[in-house]
Amino acid sequence: MKSRAVVMRKMGGPEVLSLEERELAPLARDEVRIRALASAVNHSDLEIRAGNWAIRRVPALPYVPGLEVVGDVSEIGSGVDGLRAGDRVWTMMQGLGGVRAERDGGYAEHVTVSASAVAKLPASIDPIAFAAVGLAGVTAYEGLGKLGTLREKTIVVTGASGGVGTLAVLLARTAGAHVIALDRSSPLPKPSSADAVFDVVAGPIFSELIASLRHGGRYCIVGAMGGGDVHFDAWSLLHALTLTGYSTEDLDGDGLRAATKALLELKLPEVPVTVMPLGDAARAHAMLERREVRGRIVLVPGG
Repeated sequence: MKSRAVVMRKMGGPEVLSLEERELAPLARDEVRIRALASAVNHSDLEIRAGNWAIRRVPALPYVPGLEVVGDVSEIGSGVDGLRAGDRVWTMMQGLGGVRAERDGGYAEHVTVSASAVAKLPASIDPIAFAAVGLAGVTAYEGLGKLGTLREKTIVVTGASGGVGTLAVLLARTAGAHVIALDRSSPLPKPSSADAVFDVVAGPIFSELIASLRHGGRYCIVGAMGGGDVHFDAWSLLHALTLTGYSTEDLDGDGLRAATKALLELKLPEVPVTVMPLGDAARAHAMLERREVRGRIVLVPGG
């Protein structure tokens, strides 16, 4: 059986992404095949494509990008229990694309994964609406969890107009927090004005973010779009601050299913989403790089 996927055969700009037809390999006994309905684009996809983040496997190329996909099970390996054809599911990380790239990624019409790496979704769920939450939602949910109780606390969220930041703002407000949402044009928070910081930027604003924390405050980094080289006043740690982080590289199937259940129960408001055909992956990357999109871009098969 043949299926189309976005493939990159060299590192570079968005133009290195092209839609190709490929032969699907037979399923292993513990695998499932997912007919993709929606595949979100992540900042990590851009870094990998540009060659800034190295793919660890050898050889690294050709490579199908995409860290996540929502779809319907179309085929099941002989050893799989608990899933059947037609089930709506999703999966993310766990070697699906990314720097680990144990498998081809989610920018494809059909995606093959281990059955243990998927989480079921309600059959009635809108796949595009859920894909707009997806990995960003899991990252925001788990990262905010590192900050402790949020109710009636003041939380700074950086990168608030991006995918993860948008979800972090929604989740924190749903949890009863007062949110200071920062984007590129926002003034930095005042010293000692916040109980916690959820950070996707770091870089040059790191020291101001740490200074914004009150005594006993908590900081969690989930990304560093501004760069990983940071500095701050070490004396600030004497204010009983906690600095930590979260990475979805640590996610497993059980964690995915637990986070999925929590996100579904929260009944979040709709996330801003731009829907584009799979064949426009290069344009999607270019738009995201130029910061022309609020929220998330979701790729869908078809025209």
